Amino acid sequence: MTPNIINISLAQLAFGLIFILVAGSASMYHALKLERDLLVGTIRTFAQLFLLGFILKFIFELQNAFVVLALFGFMIFFAAWEVRGRVKERQVAFFWPAFVSMFISYTIVSYLVTAVMVNVEPWWKPQYFIPLAGMVIGNSMNAVAIALERLLGELRKRRLEVEARLCLGADYKEASEDMFRNAMRAGMIPSINSMMGAGIVFIPGMMTGQILAGADPLLAIRYQIIVMVMLVGSTAIGTLLVVYLVRKLCFGPGERLLLQPVSR
Repeated sequence: MTPNIINISLAQLAFGLIFILVAGSASMYHALKLERDLLVGTIRTFAQLFLLGFILKFIFELQNAFVVLALFGFMIFFAAWEVRGRVKERQVAFFWPAFVSMFISYTIVSYLVTAVMVNVEPWWKPQYFIPLAGMVIGNSMNAVAIALERLLGELRKRRLEVEARLCLGADYKEASEDMFRNAMRAGMIPSINSMMGAGIVFIPGMMTGQILAGADPLLAIRYQIIVMVMLVGSTAIGTLLVVYLVRKLCFGPGERLLLQPVSR
């Protein structure tokens, strides 16, 4: 066990289920029909996080660059798959463009943070690279999903406007400029809002974890600032790339908008 860290027993962990029971009771009383989701979510939380703990312990002891980067690639693939599930769009095949965009942006940001800003030797050291990259992937994944949903939704909703611009001689970029801008804004605003409230409205997660682990609060603050700026960077790059690539896929030969109204 790590010194200065209070151990949490399995009994104490199980006691935390009382909060799930409270939420489930409220759902049943008000007929919210969330009991099943609460049950599945709780089981998945315990199973996935314990499995992750054993995997990380193994990887930390192994200290192998190939294994670390393979796990990184798998995390990005799963994140892109999650985005595919969240964005209810079947007329445009956006999975691979999303994956490529996320892989490029997350790799650039994760490398710069560990190799340059934190100055880890080697830069792929799993104790640093995996947690930091995981935060990049998790937060930016939400931004990509929001941006894609906004882009595709507005292109479909404003289809007549886009087609009118195309008929007047605009190319697909000019015809969809407003939708592109709105999608970018929608994806980036959450991370910017987090920066606005950090330290006043809430204490960010990484800083909280380091303080609980006994780190100097001033050192924890430096790490948290790095995390906040890297999330904004990864969100901006990832959102820009995915919106740019997917917007192109929405237009076919002759720059004709391919998105059709969804039948009810």
